[in-house]
Amino acid sequence: MAIEGKIQRISGPAVIAEGMMGARMFDIVRVGKENLIGEIIRLDGETAFVQVYEDTAGLSVGEPVISTGLPLAVEMGPGMLNGIFDGIQRPLDKIREASGTYIDRGITVNSLARDKRWAFTPTVKPGAKVSGGTVIGTVPEYQFTHKILVPPTVSGTVKSVVAAGDYTIDTVLVTLEDGTELKMFHPWPVRQPRPVAKKLDPVTPFLTGMRILDVLFPLTMGGTAAIPGPFGSGKTVTQQSIAKFGNADIVVYVGCGERGNEMTDVLVEFPELVDPKSGDPLMQRTVLIANTSNMPVAAREASIYTGITLAEYFRDQGYSVSIMADSTSRWAEALREISSRLEEMPAEEGYPPYLASRLAAFYERGGRVTTLAGDEAAVSIIGAVSPAGGDFSEPVTQATLRITGCFWALDASLARRRHFPAINWNRSYSLFTPIIEDWYRANVAQDYPELRDRAVTLLQQESDLQEVVQLVGPDALQDQERLVIEAGRVLRQDFLQQNGYDPVDASCSMKKAYGMLTMMLRFYEQAKAALDAGGTVDEILKNPVIEKIQRARYVAEDKFPAYQGDVMAELDKGFAVAA
Repeated sequence: MAIEGKIQRISGPAVIAEGMMGARMFDIVRVGKENLIGEIIRLDGETAFVQVYEDTAGLSVGEPVISTGLPLAVEMGPGMLNGIFDGIQRPLDKIREASGTYIDRGITVNSLARDKRWAFTPTVKPGAKVSGGTVIGTVPEYQFTHKILVPPTVSGTVKSVVAAGDYTIDTVLVTLEDGTELKMFHPWPVRQPRPVAKKLDPVTPFLTGMRILDVLFPLTMGGTAAIPGPFGSGKTVTQQSIAKFGNADIVVYVGCGERGNEMTDVLVEFPELVDPKSGDPLMQRTVLIANTSNMPVAAREASIYTGITLAEYFRDQGYSVSIMADSTSRWAEALREISSRLEEMPAEEGYPPYLASRLAAFYERGGRVTTLAGDEAAVSIIGAVSPAGGDFSEPVTQATLRITGCFWALDASLARRRHFPAINWNRSYSLFTPIIEDWYRANVAQDYPELRDRAVTLLQQESDLQEVVQLVGPDALQDQERLVIEAGRVLRQDFLQQNGYDPVDASCSMKKAYGMLTMMLRFYEQAKAALDAGGTVDEILKNPVIEKIQRARYVAEDKFPAYQGDVMAELDKGFAVAA
């Protein structure tokens, strides 16, 4: 039975409706004569507080508010990959066809196409017992096998199954003995995490192809990371690079409250990116959710829940998924605006007191799991944070740091010096490093963790000496200290720095990163031995092997082992010391 009230008060995206006795929290409602979409976020007696996902201009007091009795849910099935949706999973291309350049208010379109036919192959037979997560059939979608799942809340015995063939997503594929009909898609409420059989330890790395991340500050498959940084420091580009070269099967990119021109760049560039794994367009394994800063704030608040729910659905099929939230600061601003409209008590900097718990609820939906079907899969969450003026002490950054396991601090001063990725290696950290040490020893090299620790120590020594140089100048340093600065410079400029526009250097495997690190640290050891034998830094720096080490990042992966062998042979001869 539909519950119908009427508008009592309007405050921006917040609408207060009276006569809503019997309505439930988070029910979707239709507001006003134009049937704007809204969601109940607070109940007080028969008064409902509704956040409206569309522009409320033109609404008037007394217009109807009708509850659908259903929570905000997304449709999950074939057709999501290569899709661009708004914050509540309305496909932007279908909206444009229906309303033109600008989104008409109250427009209703299906999230998934109802007329497209998919080649369905059943995997169950009559009499089989099924439960949540059981695969009832498969559908090819680009290079993936899309598994059609039993919804998590459904179980029973199969009564009938359609034959293999081409069907629309509305076709009833399987009927259970209790009369339940299973289609190619099913809805799921976005604020409710999808259940799993078991949560697993994050013991394998999420490899990004970026040396500074994979070597110094690794993220695990199913881990969580924060990328805070001021305007222009490269958050969006870093996330795009991780989306392209990361070892996740599926990418979900949520543009949450970003500027329209930035989101336009993403929408233009992503379809043109080529997946280095398959050679196909990257969009064929990507879902984009676009909610720009000029779109309604309520839909922005919902967009990250939409994104994480879609990621969980692909995880339940046994895939590794990475979700990029860009940026959670804009999401928090939407939360703050709605909270102030509801006249809730503000906390630090005007954010609601529940900011930290909402952020935690989002990030906790990541993880490496055993799915209901028994597969191992993971959702890795990488959230960009945009602190005003680059102030990392503000509430959103601090709340995020308490939750995430990786902190990749972007530095505007590095970006101004054209050092990309502009990640400050002295401020960043990863809590996952000791957890995946065994993986590195087994899959990269036995001495890899020790080699990485030596590189970190050398970078720290170089940073300390740079402060001395700023005060007294380089001439005051001894040769041993000058060597530390030179070795640190090679690490900074030719290992931590990467050229995203170079086809070779844009992504780097762990084997190549280990080889580069081995060469650079061997150079430091041999140079130090030459100094102890009476040589000078000026003599050492004339050796042409240094230039070969610096060029190593532009050597193709297949040619790198031979190149490394030649350089190591030269280094093992040591540096000539003048008599």
